[in-house]
Amino acid sequence: MVMTIQAAVLGASGYSGGELIRLLMSHAEFEVSALFANAQAGEKLSNVHPQFAGSPHEFKNVADIDLNEFEIIFFALPAGVSGALLKDQELKAHYIDLGADYRLLAKKDWQDFYPGKYSGVWTYGLPELKGQREVIKKSRFIANPGCYATAAALGILPAVQSKVIDEEVISIVAASGTTGAGRSLKPNLLHSEASNNLSSYRVGGIHQHIPEIEQTINQSEPGKFKVSFIPILAPMPRGILLTINFKTSKKIEDLHSLFCDYYKDENFVKILDAGLAPNTRALQGSNAAHIAIYKDSRTSQAQIVVAIDNLGKGAAGQAIQNANLIFGLPEDSGLSSLGMGS
Repeated sequence: MVMTIQAAVLGASGYSGGELIRLLMSHAEFEVSALFANAQAGEKLSNVHPQFAGSPHEFKNVADIDLNEFEIIFFALPAGVSGALLKDQELKAHYIDLGADYRLLAKKDWQDFYPGKYSGVWTYGLPELKGQREVIKKSRFIANPGCYATAAALGILPAVQSKVIDEEVISIVAASGTTGAGRSLKPNLLHSEASNNLSSYRVGGIHQHIPEIEQTINQSEPGKFKVSFIPILAPMPRGILLTINFKTSKKIEDLHSLFCDYYKDENFVKILDAGLAPNTRALQGSNAAHIAIYKDSRTSQAQIVVAIDNLGKGAAGQAIQNANLIFGLPEDSGLSSLGMGS
């Protein structure tokens, strides 16, 4: 018998919110019961997200939500908003926050990288982190990882946990599509500015995903590795291509085997054969990650390249993956490891 799980989405007018609605509507066990978005309150869903033409849904004001009315609530809100909304509330349902409010263990990390007050920490929702899947299953409160942090962790964790990294600084360069910056109007996101252009931003150790990445990869040895991170805005709507460099004495064949073994039971992480390179278009609409392993023998640098859909495995897809775990459903319910590819 098919169960029906009543779900609500807050911040449903944004890009991550829109992708979350699409996945929920095509999921056999979840029913979209209500959508909330302050700026678009009273608007039809299809007026904001045309892909939902014919849907009867309208956006409600966030202030009108009953936080215990639904079986699960997804928050797709800017940093600091969900924490303020939930402060001092009695919470009896299940909650997944796609924002940053509950990801960081250290209050100082939040204060150094984010605005507003620190809200605490929830269960970190990266199922591929060893041992985390069982923790997620038992939790009612999930902090969905950030998009860059997801790609980075998937590309680093096998090497960290196998202790094959020979230096304490890991270099990451990543390009992301414009949907990663949200839907609010910003000059650098205008088509005339972003099209036919690459630009770096928040360089110099100030990007907000840095403490999250370091916290995740240093889980077993806090503080061991530091991350040098350069994010780049790419002229495409969605996708992340992330490259990791670290020094290692391991041969390319050993690194490839190490990654294949680490992810051998993971449906959504694909280690590419030698000679194949990840590309973002191949992942669009999927919850998968593609990883390629390289070794520059001249410099003893491993080069790990990771591609994900920032709205899929980097946001809404991962939220559905976590929700499936919470409710005891097959982890891939309503999700695909196959991207559109064109």
